[in-house]
Amino acid sequence: MMHAHVQKSGWLSSVFVCSALVDFYAKLLSVNDAAMMFDEIPSKNTVCVNALLSGFAEAKMWDEVIQLVRRIPGLNLDVDNFTLSAALRACAGLCEVELGRQIHASVLHKFDLGADVFLQSLLIEMYGKCGLVERARQVFDMVGFQGIGERKRDVVLWTSMLGVYGRNGNYVEVIRLFGNMLKEGIRPDGVAFLTVISACSHTGQVDIGVEYFESMSLHGLAPNSEHYSCLVDLLCRAGELERAWNLVAKMPHSEDGSCTVSMWGTLLSACNEYGNVELGKLAAQQALDLEPQNVGIYILLSNMYARNSMWDEIGQLRELMKRRGLKKDIGCSSIDVAN
Repeated sequence: MMHAHVQKSGWLSSVFVCSALVDFYAKLLSVNDAAMMFDEIPSKNTVCVNALLSGFAEAKMWDEVIQLVRRIPGLNLDVDNFTLSAALRACAGLCEVELGRQIHASVLHKFDLGADVFLQSLLIEMYGKCGLVERARQVFDMVGFQGIGERKRDVVLWTSMLGVYGRNGNYVEVIRLFGNMLKEGIRPDGVAFLTVISACSHTGQVDIGVEYFESMSLHGLAPNSEHYSCLVDLLCRAGELERAWNLVAKMPHSEDGSCTVSMWGTLLSACNEYGNVELGKLAAQQALDLEPQNVGIYILLSNMYARNSMWDEIGQLRELMKRRGLKKDIGCSSIDVAN
């Protein structure tokens, strides 16, 4: 209605009003409407470009972000930090490392990189998602120099670099970098703790992982369901099933119970691997009490029975699934050929 009023009253000639309309549609994720509104603006500016870029980025329409960024020179407009941030997010989403390098060069040419922590962290994440871990580390080591001998890096940068190492399987580096972070007096956030506990899980360092989990309160942080899930995975990978059971049993339940069901499923899978059938049956029962229709739990339980040649139990389980009208989803794979 407001859009119609703007058009009838002749305000579509105002780039400020039109930019607000683009932003309005973009924030509602009505991205096609935002793009149509953008095309109707007679005299565009960087603000309306950024509003549309924001909509494309939130909808993860990375190709559209890149196409719009490439149109900017033809529109005779300048780019700002927000424009380049959206472009870097798209490069990370598409693993467009060459374009990312060009944007990196543009950032160094036009802006003070040390003054924008979000541009810095996006550069680190872009290189990391493209698999260039050493390049990401070079950016991390380069930024934060305010003067000779003076060094200051924001927690966002540390978390970004931790995430790069974690996603690329460099778990030893995650733990080492987290230690350096603490030595420099940086207070870690919840994401940093999640990354380092996960790294401890993959390297089998149970005691250190538990220690990090318990130290969260010292930094003013309360563990959420993701941290509990990570710790349960840590204990299960190490075969400490009883400790994992006690942790899940005492954990605060989420509103829908889905996180707790996932943790019981993790414990059930570990019981299958380590041959603890009795504890696995108890874990499955706990999960099914929360979600009786969860087919995945039935499948995990069936796999455990099959591994231990418990064919009668598998038959009973199939009958139960049949009575409840449950079916295992059929798996499929797909590939792209010529787009």
